[in-house]
Amino acid sequence: MQTPRRADLLPLLAELDPPGFETATEAVFRYQAANNPLYAQFLGLLGKSASHIHRLDEIPFLPIRFFKTKTIQTGEWLPQAHFSSSSTTGQRPSLHAVRDLKWYLENARKGFGRFYGDPSEWCVLALLPSYLEREGSSLVAMADHWIRISRYEESGFFLHDFAALKERLLLCQAMGYPTLLLGVSFALLDFAEQYPMPLEGVIVMETGGMKGRRRELTRSELHETLCRAFDLPALHSEYGMTELFSQAYAQGGNLFSPAGTMRVLATEINDPFCPVAFGRTGVLNIIDLANLDTCSFIQTDDLGKVHADGRFEVLGRLDAAELRGCNLMVE
Repeated sequence: MQTPRRADLLPLLAELDPPGFETATEAVFRYQAANNPLYAQFLGLLGKSASHIHRLDEIPFLPIRFFKTKTIQTGEWLPQAHFSSSSTTGQRPSLHAVRDLKWYLENARKGFGRFYGDPSEWCVLALLPSYLEREGSSLVAMADHWIRISRYEESGFFLHDFAALKERLLLCQAMGYPTLLLGVSFALLDFAEQYPMPLEGVIVMETGGMKGRRRELTRSELHETLCRAFDLPALHSEYGMTELFSQAYAQGGNLFSPAGTMRVLATEINDPFCPVAFGRTGVLNIIDLANLDTCSFIQTDDLGKVHADGRFEVLGRLDAAELRGCNLMVE
């Protein structure tokens, strides 16, 4: 089979639908196996030939830790930007080279739109202090894009000014604006403690991450605390990371629905090449076709369960894995 070119893949991904996902995945795999030196070396060390792989569950997933130590790039191009992960003292951050920032932002917009409608139709209030205080956050880039395209001039970032955030929320509620409060977990908890208030009609979405600022909580504890403080029936969640260009969303609870460019599989904890059945705990492996220019096949350090309908749960992290700035809490 002839190796596809990048130009052939772009329209395929732009019009991607569920029936075409596997065909697109096979094409992207062959493209990256031929044009990504690190991934090609990884396949060679495993004794895997791209020409002998024909199913999704046969594709080898590159361990996510390579983003900390290697240049991961498919094709020859100069990075327009770099996304970097947060890291604690002594840990090396992940770096994700970005060929086209617009590609990332448009994909994030489509992914959000799949579940909530276009972000331009939302008043977006972003409470992301730790991410705003450093450079290279993909989450900040996504939130900034949504704020810029929002039809509501009240959209914006809030660093530590909780009083201003409270007033903005009250204004949005009074005006009946569709409002999204997107926040890192510890900052949402800090805000909830200082300004508990009913947020009827507001979508509150946590992105994970205590970052050593507070005691680690399970997701259920976090959601229960915030729902009580804001008098909400449910809290929403976003699952994303520096190494991915696609996101998944949970609209209450712990079941994440992936974007259209994303699919999640699980493998045995002690055997990365052995798939586990739906509903069983394993290591989460992510196909992210939006990672066209780096690597679309990522073995994460997260434990979870994948269900037959494509949704997945995040249950914690492998014991040997370094703690990540956006790590999700162990259930």
